[in-house]
Amino acid sequence: MINPSISHGRPCIKGTRVWVSLIVDNFAAGSSEDEILKAYPSLTKEDIHAALAFAAEMSRERYVDVPLEGAK
Repeated sequence: MINPSISHGRPCIKGTRVWVSLIVDNFAAGSSEDEILKAYPSLTKEDIHAALAFAAEMSRERYVDVPLEGAK
């Protein structure tokens, strides 16, 4: 859910102030679903799945040009 008056408009899990990016960052750092749920008890597994689905959708809408190492 995105609301400009909550968490400066960052996408959050509905009913919380937990940012979608925080969940994705935790996964990228190697945290498990259970570790995230323990750290953020207000979340459910469905919330985590929704955050990942949102992140996947956003990645389809935008791209970042990453230069390949050694490419000229």
